[in-house]
Amino acid sequence: MKVHSPEEVGMSSERLARIAAVIEQFVQGNQLPGILTLVQRRGKVVHYGQHGMMDIEAGKPIQEDALFRIYSMTKPIVSVALMTLYEAGRFSLNDPVSKFVPAFAKTKVYAGESPLGLTLVDQNPAMTLHHLLTHTSGLSYGWFFDSPVEQLYRNLVPKLYRRDQTLEEVVNQLAELPLLFQPGAQWRYSFATDVLGYVVQVIADMPLADFLQERIFSPLGMTDTAFVVPPQNLHRLAQIYKSERLYDPVALQPDEVGLLRDVTVPTQCPSGGGGLISSLGDYLAFCTCLINNGRYPGGQLLSRKTVAWMTADHIPARLKPLKMGAEQLDFGFGLGFKVATSLGEARSLTSVGEYGWGGAAKTNFWIDPAEELIGLMMTQHMPLEPYPVQERFRNLTYQAIVD
Repeated sequence: MKVHSPEEVGMSSERLARIAAVIEQFVQGNQLPGILTLVQRRGKVVHYGQHGMMDIEAGKPIQEDALFRIYSMTKPIVSVALMTLYEAGRFSLNDPVSKFVPAFAKTKVYAGESPLGLTLVDQNPAMTLHHLLTHTSGLSYGWFFDSPVEQLYRNLVPKLYRRDQTLEEVVNQLAELPLLFQPGAQWRYSFATDVLGYVVQVIADMPLADFLQERIFSPLGMTDTAFVVPPQNLHRLAQIYKSERLYDPVALQPDEVGLLRDVTVPTQCPSGGGGLISSLGDYLAFCTCLINNGRYPGGQLLSRKTVAWMTADHIPARLKPLKMGAEQLDFGFGLGFKVATSLGEARSLTSVGEYGWGGAAKTNFWIDPAEELIGLMMTQHMPLEPYPVQERFRNLTYQAIVD
């Protein structure tokens, strides 16, 4: 990884060096396995950090070309893929989801309980593609306990994404569950982008994996990003870990890996919400295209206007503050990304208009157009409790800006 002098782009070498010292503490403290960190400003990488192990048991240090299960960092990629079809005039964001997934025409909405069971009503309004992109569709993940519908998700989820299922089968099973609320009435993080992945497949009339390869990965040179790890790259796949406490990572076996299971086995049901494996360099290429208003060497993935629209806040004030369970969030949401809307409400350093997202195994990225800044962190760790490592990395990045 070629690293430029931070002073070339208005950052301090001395201050950026604080990142390595703090990240190393997480590794040496037996809290996290291996971590890669990267900061790019004005098109130049000014920080690259490599700490810890990609396989603790094997004593294998993490490497620059390591492959990571990026989980929900898949969502921005699939959202961008959908919007390339939007730019081709193939649909409207106000189109009902049932136009592309007929099973959703029959999906009911939870409206309370009675002695006879759940009270279900018709959708009003009908769920649209915009609802899916903004996580206001009424779908869920089954993570919370504020509705009996959540339990229906918990019952179904273990049966989903077995790699020999088809994507159509998975999405049709989701459509059988009632919505938690009428589309547009609340914000709830959910399987929405998984449904969008199938919508991409339907509109493009080709498998989702093939479409992503043709429209995004190949143009951007993302040679390591896919829904499966081929045998020749298995040695680059980072081991994934869990923790029941804030230390002592324990390796997960393939069948224990949530949603994905064994990523060396080809899948017929690629998860548009969390199924991709990628590398630091590949995801940097994706982020660089976005911060360059959709441009990449040799072409234009999205127009400047589309990128600006996707990364604007689409959530009306009546739905704020956004919540994930009992946790109150400090951002708005666009078409596939969280969006910083207020410096005073943010809980870490940022700029208004900064956007990004993270993954369940603690991968994370953000793009700050105002500062011409990209931050990327890759690791493979699924703790039950939150770790402050992402916030520390972000704050240490911003404090190094000195121009």
